[in-house]
Amino acid sequence: MSIYLDVSAAVHLRAGLGRYAQSLARALVAAYPGRFALFYNRERGVKPLAGLEHLPTRTVTLSYKPWRMLIWLGQLTRVGFDRYLPDAELFHAMEHLLPPLRDVPTVLTVHDLIFRHLPAYHKSLNRWYLKLTMPLYCRRATHIIAVSRHTRCDLMSAYGLPSDRITVIHEAPDPHFRPQPVEEIRRVRGKYTLPEHFILSLGTIEPRKNYGRLIEAFSWLKHEHQSANRWLNTGGWKLVICGGKGWLYQSFFRRLEESGLGREVILLGRVPDEDLPALYSAATLFVFPSLYEGFGLPVLEAMACGTPVACSRSSSLPEVGGTAARYFSPHSAEGMGRIMYEVLRDEALQAEMRKRGFEQAERFSWQRMAEETMAVYRAVIQGQ
Repeated sequence: MSIYLDVSAAVHLRAGLGRYAQSLARALVAAYPGRFALFYNRERGVKPLAGLEHLPTRTVTLSYKPWRMLIWLGQLTRVGFDRYLPDAELFHAMEHLLPPLRDVPTVLTVHDLIFRHLPAYHKSLNRWYLKLTMPLYCRRATHIIAVSRHTRCDLMSAYGLPSDRITVIHEAPDPHFRPQPVEEIRRVRGKYTLPEHFILSLGTIEPRKNYGRLIEAFSWLKHEHQSANRWLNTGGWKLVICGGKGWLYQSFFRRLEESGLGREVILLGRVPDEDLPALYSAATLFVFPSLYEGFGLPVLEAMACGTPVACSRSSSLPEVGGTAARYFSPHSAEGMGRIMYEVLRDEALQAEMRKRGFEQAERFSWQRMAEETMAVYRAVIQGQ
């Protein structure tokens, strides 16, 4: 009998959800060898997770959308999918997709309910699907893991779930996120043609990430203080945005073109995971302007790499950044720009933020997360 981990989000490279699934799977397998098997929906081009190929694995040959619809139909008709997992002791759904299993206890990780808070920033079909399915999946799961206290409160408020059915287990930066040696920073700086001084932001380009307002804040910063500060007038400072295109991104590119800052903003697209620690380490400041986050892992990744962080005072982000980050309203471009300016002009403040950032990041670890997750599994199995 095995505990099955649904790593579909990881093999399909689904940004934050994929990183969660991959990192948790690796931590669990390392801490509790021989207990786990993997599950995912397989389509053309999908490869097994590197380093975990030896694990027992079951798959279904369906692409993402048909698989989602089949799961929903199975839940509505109460047709069990147990035949896909005949040796399962427990099934952990690591994204918002819970197969109907009659005789197998289930754990569902809920990352956020963003589709409820920012419906206009979701594709209509995705919003429609989540609105109809999430209440059902949450009711049918044996137990729920929420990645933050904020998400837990959202679940209780939205669906009336009792508190004893939800356990908060925070995410954590992967151990390879740490300050990088000079040679590695030089390699990455050369690979992406990065200037000596830059502000970094990371995340998929979509409305929720609030990049349009970040462009406005950067424009305010450049024009408001260029005469008073030589470093803002040299042309050497850039804004670097790291992340692939998501959805509804057209307005961001329109705003960037209208700003006249085309040469001042560097768009890297999706960056390989192995380059991210050096990219964080090379930046003078990491800015995370998101309107809403279920957790906000890039905040901790930047801190673990020794980079000062300024981020939104919204949703779960103060829970993640603690006293180490500087906060701004995500709705005020000038307020965002002022916080960026305060950090960039004050090297003593940057040093203090780095120190506090290391301390904050150390409060979170994948080893602790694996232990807390395993405790949930044991409680669910024993409760059957």
